[in-house]
Amino acid sequence: MLTIDTHLHLWDLTVSDYAWLPRETVLHDTFTARQAHAELRAAGVGAAILVQAEDSESDTEFLLATAREHDWIAGVVGWVRLDEPATARRQLDRWQADPAFVGVRHLVHDDPRPDFLALPGVRRSLTLLAERGIPFDVPDAWPRHLASVAELASALPELTIVVDHLGKPPRQRPAHDHWAEALRAVAAQPNTLAKLSGLQLPGKPFTTSAVFASAGLALEVYGPERLMYGGDWPMTLPFGGYQRAWQITTELLAPLSAAERERVLSGTARTVYGLGEHRGEEPP
Repeated sequence: MLTIDTHLHLWDLTVSDYAWLPRETVLHDTFTARQAHAELRAAGVGAAILVQAEDSESDTEFLLATAREHDWIAGVVGWVRLDEPATARRQLDRWQADPAFVGVRHLVHDDPRPDFLALPGVRRSLTLLAERGIPFDVPDAWPRHLASVAELASALPELTIVVDHLGKPPRQRPAHDHWAEALRAVAAQPNTLAKLSGLQLPGKPFTTSAVFASAGLALEVYGPERLMYGGDWPMTLPFGGYQRAWQITTELLAPLSAAERERVLSGTARTVYGLGEHRGEEPP
């Protein structure tokens, strides 16, 4: 089985300064395709989707150019200016000329507008995505945007919505209970999916037991057919790196059948991002 990591980042500090990057940390550096490929090979992961790390054309251009150079890169989730529909249309026309382009994401958690997903311009742009069959990734949706995702999915049933990192669930109760209620509401919309990815939290242990409740709920409400694996490298570096995240994922999925694991590790990604029998590498 060819495992597909649906959430891998690369960034280059000569391309942009990525203003959100915390200075004086291991993350404030350039992370290359060569480094990422080594991590994937060590885990036996054969392909990955690159996901935008900045709301800029330069970042998406960088990812698409990198994808053209490496067969193990299965696709790119890039950025368009959703709050300006005319600009979004022009950008989509440009990105869709590249076969590596498979989806759109906007850093909603960094946008100061709490109603971003409900803005009229954004809704027009997302309608355009739906018409073109382009999935929309939503990062770090809890706590500001997860409830809005459920409403958005109901309003635009033709739009495929991917909740990155399960919305970034908190660990403590009652916050975890509120997150669970919100995720259930999102999962009730059949046009939504989620990524089993990015469950690490600052200052918290990153272990299988620590994230078991969140992952278990996701498996309950989405099922393997609507979940995808994502390694979230290099964001996992402060928490043990790619191999730690991969180990936790394999332990979380161990109780599933082989067919169910295949859905999470490959099948769902092929369906959602239209990968077909995409390029990639067999495990070493």
